Amino acid sequence: MKKTHAILLVFLLSQTLFFGQLPPIFNESDEARASHSKMVKTYLTPQKIIWQSDDTDTYIQNEETLLKKGNGQVAVNDKNQFRLISTDTHKPGIILDYGKEIHGGVKISMGIRPSKTPLKLRLRFGESVSETMSDVGGENTATNEHSLRDFIIEVPWLGAVEVGETGFRFLRIDLVDANENAPLKEIAAAFTYRDIPYLGSFESSDKRLNDIWLTGAYTVHLNMQSYLWDGIKRDRLVWVGDMHPEVMTINTVFGKNSIVPKSLDLARDQHPLPQWMNTISSYSMWWLLIHKNWYDYHGDLPYLKEQETYMIALLDQLSTFIDNDNKEVLNGMRFLDWPTSTDPKAIHAGLQAMMIMTFEAGSDIMGEFNRPDLQKKYKKISKNLKKHIPEGNTTKQAASLMVLADIAKAKQINSEILTKNGVENMSTFYGYYILEAMAKADDYNGAINVIKDYWGGMLDLGATTFWEGFNITEGKISGRIDEVPTENKSDIHKDFGAFCYVGLRHSLCHGWASGPTSWLTQHVLGVNVLDGGNTIKLEPHLGDLEFVNGTFPTKFGVLKVGHKKESNGKITTSIDAPKGLKVIQ
Repeated sequence: MKKTHAILLVFLLSQTLFFGQLPPIFNESDEARASHSKMVKTYLTPQKIIWQSDDTDTYIQNEETLLKKGNGQVAVNDKNQFRLISTDTHKPGIILDYGKEIHGGVKISMGIRPSKTPLKLRLRFGESVSETMSDVGGENTATNEHSLRDFIIEVPWLGAVEVGETGFRFLRIDLVDANENAPLKEIAAAFTYRDIPYLGSFESSDKRLNDIWLTGAYTVHLNMQSYLWDGIKRDRLVWVGDMHPEVMTINTVFGKNSIVPKSLDLARDQHPLPQWMNTISSYSMWWLLIHKNWYDYHGDLPYLKEQETYMIALLDQLSTFIDNDNKEVLNGMRFLDWPTSTDPKAIHAGLQAMMIMTFEAGSDIMGEFNRPDLQKKYKKISKNLKKHIPEGNTTKQAASLMVLADIAKAKQINSEILTKNGVENMSTFYGYYILEAMAKADDYNGAINVIKDYWGGMLDLGATTFWEGFNITEGKISGRIDEVPTENKSDIHKDFGAFCYVGLRHSLCHGWASGPTSWLTQHVLGVNVLDGGNTIKLEPHLGDLEFVNGTFPTKFGVLKVGHKKESNGKITTSIDAPKGLKVIQ
């Protein structure tokens, strides 16, 4: 228990921040859990100096003091402070590494200098070292969109200033004016996050899988700000489709959290029918599918009932976009994910599958509403939609949805499309559904290898959160994001990207990329939620793993599960279940 609560501490390295022990959660009320959901701020010391414009002690002095934890208080007799010294020809700069991607800003404290006028500094926050070395605009597409990350500030004489609200790991500071001698006591990152325990956990004999599980959890945690965002640097918005993998991760790691209904309700109220959510028809369908998953995990019927009027109207609106051949003809922005956005056959195949899944989910929900007439109506629509089988799709994303909608054979699609060319032509968003389709094809080993190769490929490049997009081929020829770019390797952040995430506009902390976290818990640890969260069915698939242990948040408390592979191949399982939870094997 202590370990699961302390899981966020891992990334702080040598920081002395302490979250305390995991509070008791067995039979804890919603009100009590809500008390752990407040936003908090803490201050982090840089872990490393990545680059500095001068190493002769002429323009930059005592830089090692920045790596020592301070108290945040300036004094008149501070000695041996970090100094930036400028001339007409040299304006010094330094790049700091805070060790892990965070959300927040920076607090800069300055000591005494001859002039009492405020000191001008240029700040450049970056999710990569390359981003801190860029200028806004130009070919590399560095921006100040959504959040400011490149600007000039003034620091008071013998005082401190705190600025910034963005996603970053690295910070570059440059002295703006000539002929300055600036003594800086501290440059501490101001880390803002939601104070919630990691109730879910995953530990196996494969450290790479463990790191991937935790990175996905942390990626979503950072995006749990005022609402559930998709990115903390860019796309600080409630994108409903993007939320689906995030919500599955929240179910797995944090359990029932009010940010999910808060964000779902915002999307509903911002887009009254006949509008599609975020102007995208598939995102309105994802809204309903998220509600189905949320109810499946938590069994909150009163909240589901609040959606009844809107859900029925949405389903009836969707039913008007089906032609006489049972083919979807949805209007609005026709979109699955960016890599498929230029392929009409893939888009149609995916939308057809989503329509089937949405009406099946709608039928099930109507059963919970005790509306047998609508339950039957929507079931029939779903059945009719299955009479049209899209042709010509060869993308992994749309093929996966067809498998999940039961209009394509899982094993055939897996062998002919999903496993073709390894992890090429993947997407960080729809990678989750590719993994789900591979599980349906009983290719658990293959899916585990996809996770290690694709999501692990981001870790190999220095990622501490998962990215908006990733191409494995580009990754193999690129340097790490935590190093100064070199001429003999491509820059994974600056040189690539497409659509809305070209170059440095690319978000390196995107919640839609967290799919392996919930997938590993469900399919490897084997935790399958039934009966509105009242029952857990254990179906582990260890593959080549020697063991897997983990915890899972339920409405009754935390379930603890362990599986060990014996020498004869048999799996031995241990269970510690909270009172009231039914567990079947």
